[in-house]
Amino acid sequence: MEEKTKVVKAVGPEGLIWFVLIISFFAMFGMKMGVANMFGTMMATAHDLVINTCFLISAVCILAGAVSAIFSEFGVLALANMILSPLMKPLYNLPGVSVIGVMATYLSDNPAILSLAADRGFCRYFKRYQYVSLTNLGTSFGMGLIVGTFMVAQGSITGESYLGAVLTGTLGAVIGSIVSVRIMQFFSKREYGTDEGAKAEGYESKEEFDVLNFREIRVGNRLQRFMEALLDGAKTGFNLSLLVIPGVATICTVVMMLTNGPGAEGVYTGAAYEGIAVLPVLGRYLNIILDPLLGFQDPSAIAFPLTSLGAVGAAIGIVPQLLREGRIGANEIAVFTAMGMCWSGYLSTHVAMMEAINSRKMTMKAILSHTIGGFLAGVCAHFFYVILL
Repeated sequence: MEEKTKVVKAVGPEGLIWFVLIISFFAMFGMKMGVANMFGTMMATAHDLVINTCFLISAVCILAGAVSAIFSEFGVLALANMILSPLMKPLYNLPGVSVIGVMATYLSDNPAILSLAADRGFCRYFKRYQYVSLTNLGTSFGMGLIVGTFMVAQGSITGESYLGAVLTGTLGAVIGSIVSVRIMQFFSKREYGTDEGAKAEGYESKEEFDVLNFREIRVGNRLQRFMEALLDGAKTGFNLSLLVIPGVATICTVVMMLTNGPGAEGVYTGAAYEGIAVLPVLGRYLNIILDPLLGFQDPSAIAFPLTSLGAVGAAIGIVPQLLREGRIGANEIAVFTAMGMCWSGYLSTHVAMMEAINSRKMTMKAILSHTIGGFLAGVCAHFFYVILL
């Protein structure tokens, strides 16, 4: 989709308003930390996040991309599609072929659903109201493999296994996705009715084929296909990890400075991960809701779901430090997995995705549906963890 821009006056109220907001933002930190310490902490935190978190995320993305490409090349995903397709109609009120969208986004990111939505052969299985809900379905599983793998890897910090927590979190994300899709279909039925068919307008798709009964593979013998899939998948994962780095370095730096307080002596030194501790105060006000529903042991854990609204790649960058400080445990890992996977930065992608499928007027309803679904995903993950683990 081409980026759309427009020309406005060079100087206007917007410039003045944002100048005041930006100055106020830095003043909030500088007045408490000192200007020198503020900038020192910003640089040190961003540097540590890039070195110790982004490179780990990059490694996870590369390996996950390689494995997913091999699964796709040799029909493992097609086999999973055949097994899981019968579940889609009763759970999501969607045709079985939509499970391919779940797999595509789980193995990559939210916009992967658009490549399927652009295919006329894929669209013919959907009614218009179902087609619109594909955005909510795909977003519910965006970066799922990377989020889950990353959370399991955090067991090396505490010396315990988080596999069970990640699995319960994934189950919570499934529940959240069902709620999100069903609520969205409630709105889309009222808008489009139940008889209108879906159309992939405005796209040029590849040569059409029946995606249920056929799949594309690389040319060559099995060893060649294996090596090409391995390297292509790893390259795709690496490229995805590069897209994550700016969000981790910027958003996580701000979030950590809003989460943490001064150094060990109660004095600001300009070291990494110091801050003004605003989010824990906010978390304490919300703790009446968060404690029984999400089971957070520390109010600062609210930083993860708030960050995942805009960028789940940045949100997972917060987890290692929270674990080292003992602020979160296995329950939070389960809740983070559910909410991180289900929300997966939907506020930053939903608008563009809805426009891409020619449903801009339904954008706010899609966001409302997904907000409810993502929160319920975290609630379900917490109770699944308590009951099962």
